[in-house]
Amino acid sequence: MNAPSSLACPFDDVDAWGSAPGRIEFIGNHTDYNGGWVLGAAIDRRVEVGVRFREDDQLVLRSADAEAAVRLPLHAIEAQSGARAWANYVLGVIVELRAAGVALDRGMELRVESTLPVGAGLSSSAALELATAVAVVEAVGGDLDRKQLAQLCRRAENEFVGVPCGILDQAVVAFGADDRLVRVDARTDEITSVPFPPRTGLWIFRTHEAHALADAHYQERHDEARAARDRLDDLLGGVDHLVDVSPDQLSEVQAELPEVLYRRARHVSTEHRRVQRAVRLLRDEAYESVGDLLFASHDSSRTDYENSTDELDFVVDRLRDTDGVLGGRLTGAGFGGAAMAWTGEGFGADEADAVAAAYADAFDAELDVIACRPAVGAFAQS
Repeated sequence: MNAPSSLACPFDDVDAWGSAPGRIEFIGNHTDYNGGWVLGAAIDRRVEVGVRFREDDQLVLRSADAEAAVRLPLHAIEAQSGARAWANYVLGVIVELRAAGVALDRGMELRVESTLPVGAGLSSSAALELATAVAVVEAVGGDLDRKQLAQLCRRAENEFVGVPCGILDQAVVAFGADDRLVRVDARTDEITSVPFPPRTGLWIFRTHEAHALADAHYQERHDEARAARDRLDDLLGGVDHLVDVSPDQLSEVQAELPEVLYRRARHVSTEHRRVQRAVRLLRDEAYESVGDLLFASHDSSRTDYENSTDELDFVVDRLRDTDGVLGGRLTGAGFGGAAMAWTGEGFGADEADAVAAAYADAFDAELDVIACRPAVGAFAQS
């Protein structure tokens, strides 16, 4: 997991350092915790963590974005709250590394720096987790591979932080590569890559709506999906995951489902199949059809999963009418955050600025514009 030649350690006087990217969800909204396929990309905005050993048993966490350090004994780790809650993503990883047998018997200072916006739906939490994991393993030694580290970081977020996320974020952050998309099969944990189409780009349009995976909306959708799965298993049998049910099967039992559960299930079922089709079309270079799938994904999130917002809908609808845009959709959990545009050669900074200006006129609010490309995943170096 050595550092790419283009990326250098940003810290002075550390024993090891790790770096991990943010990610965009290219297509596959809320399919991962339902056993489906997701297609994502690591991006060239990153979180870095430096590790320096201490002479005592203290664990000290410092972030350039936090006013005060978090300090606690290595043998008495407990969840933090309020302004210190950011540390839970690091602390959960430390707990899981110890449970996996990594020898953590010396005090450490961890320093965090980032070029990745927080709260933008770009998975800054998974980037912090993976950067921490690879840095600590590099510092103290261990034989955990990338998949094990991704799974470990997911457990940290599920169990220590309390967010019921799927494996998408951690898998894409761990396995990202230059000019590649990452395909995750959440049922089997199989991770493969798909070439990112040449002469195309990715743009992030970040709203400043509140966005937090741990909020009630995400938990509510997770619970609704579980309830839909359980009801469909009662009706059809053999439904281990919500994606097991085809759209035709759903139509046959629609009358037996509460309307909300039917729509949640329809989104997951159709979205899983959109991802599968997108992978085939990308390999066939049928890019216009892939773009149509991205817009269809957003429409399904808007109407069936109801995790979009007026602001995100505005951005995506504006993108539909902009030359050079191949496809667009919300990216990440939704309920705020960011929209993504996949663009061709006819789209550049002027077109992106026009979308932002229209947004400002409509909402009297700023829309951040970030141009990015698929980038290398997590790595560490000592």
